[in-house]
Amino acid sequence: MTIWFSEFYSDTCKFDIAVKRHLHSEQTPFQRIDFFDSEEFGIFFTLDGYMMVTERDEFMYHDMIVHVPMAVNPDVKKVLVIGGGDGGTVRELTRYPGIEEIHMAEIDERVVRLCQQYLPVTAGKLDDPRVRLFFEDGVQFVKQRTDYYDLIIIDSTDPIGPGAGLFTVDFYRDCYKALNSKGILINQHESPFYEIDAVQMVKAHAKLKEVFEICMVYQFHMPTYASGHWLFGFSSKHFHPIKDHKREEWERLGLKTRYYNSDIHVGSFALPTYVREMLEQAAIEPEWK
Repeated sequence: MTIWFSEFYSDTCKFDIAVKRHLHSEQTPFQRIDFFDSEEFGIFFTLDGYMMVTERDEFMYHDMIVHVPMAVNPDVKKVLVIGGGDGGTVRELTRYPGIEEIHMAEIDERVVRLCQQYLPVTAGKLDDPRVRLFFEDGVQFVKQRTDYYDLIIIDSTDPIGPGAGLFTVDFYRDCYKALNSKGILINQHESPFYEIDAVQMVKAHAKLKEVFEICMVYQFHMPTYASGHWLFGFSSKHFHPIKDHKREEWERLGLKTRYYNSDIHVGSFALPTYVREMLEQAAIEPEWK
């Protein structure tokens, strides 16, 4: 008998993966965590029934969340990752010898410990000496720093449950204060396709525009996320992601990547017309704050 993992993208559309084994399940104070083994995507895990990471396609997400900002400012020294309990974002950051500090604030320690057990492909660099793990709410953690980080990466779940506080104007303002004068913020920006995701995407963009001088959106392909079309937000006090792209400087680092490259960097900001129109019309509503 075949076991299937199913995630509903809407009331009438869902995504199924055939599962070989259900490896682990537990309810933490924050969320339900499940790990599965599959033929097509290898080991993957879900939070409250939503797909987070699979062995097969995680590199697409982690390449784009890290290498885009690092190719704009290769001189980044201090980084904060909020969320990112699977460790993939930290893994990519540790590949840069110039980075001196990587702080990761993850609210649920069990996500980290289980990923270290079941997904070493992503969590294998969490013991790098430059990495400090803080098992606390990122919303509160970011309030503790002022003018400190070169880069903040919000590697969050969707804006429900533990991730809800990472999509507010107040939180983005606290991130702004925690960044130095040339700081960059990257955030998981949802998808423009299904309505439930698109609404959150527009809300996040509107809120970020209230806070940052430069606020743009870029796209990438993610097979196991709803519609496969996913977005990140690039917000900055100083750097423009295309005008300040340090192509040659980044390429001299000699990093081997599977998804990101210098052409993708520029091309990822060329958005489809329907997405551009949604973003251009984004205006903050009082109840969104």
